[in-house]
Amino acid sequence: MGRTNPTYRETIRGLEDQWQPFRRALRCRDQSHFDRLFEHARAHADAGGLLNHQFAELPLLLSILVEQERRLSTLEQAIDSTQREAEETD
Repeated sequence: MGRTNPTYRETIRGLEDQWQPFRRALRCRDQSHFDRLFEHARAHADAGGLLNHQFAELPLLLSILVEQERRLSTLEQAIDSTQREAEETD
């Protein structure tokens, strides 16, 4: 029987393990941000797994960027809404 390829989620876990020395070198206040980046990657693991890219880091980074863009968009909408409300009360 042939070998099976690891799932993309297992690949993400392996990449996170490889980056643990870097994480440990970060200041404590930044370690949670590092962890959140991998949470973003895991949140989009289905899409990354479908791509089956030769370099697993690329879909991982794009997944992080997509999540960051989503969060920025949400914050921008909240700011716009707050500004409109402030203008209406003036």
